[in-house]
Amino acid sequence: QVQLVESGGGLVQAGGSLRLSCAAFERTFSNYAMGWFRQAPGKEREFVAAISWSGGTSYYADSVKGRFTISRHNAKITVYLQMNSLKPEDTAVYYCAARRGGTSYNAIEYHYWGQGTQVTVSS
Repeated sequence: QVQLVESGGGLVQAGGSLRLSCAAFERTFSNYAMGWFRQAPGKEREFVAAISWSGGTSYYADSVKGRFTISRHNAKITVYLQMNSLKPEDTAVYYCAARRGGTSYNAIEYHYWGQGTQVTVSS
């Protein structure tokens, strides 16, 4: 089973930026799309962004489009989420996820999950 570990969360003011990282501790990890999801208290887990294994294809939830950027560095088996212009409604636990094959916005399609990292945006 692939182990995913997120980092980079924290407390920022509205309008600020954070960069989340997700490291996969599996040397044979390949041909996996990666995604970021988030879950706020009392709400269901929602899709944020996803990227293909090659890095050539990515897409975003409408709520973060233009503000967040997903990228990956396959040599390090690491995926990033650059979050700019953060809003209080972005406050949530952010989860890194991986699935075999292409990108998906559906959480149930992902095979592996990290433990989550807390992002809190103050007004």
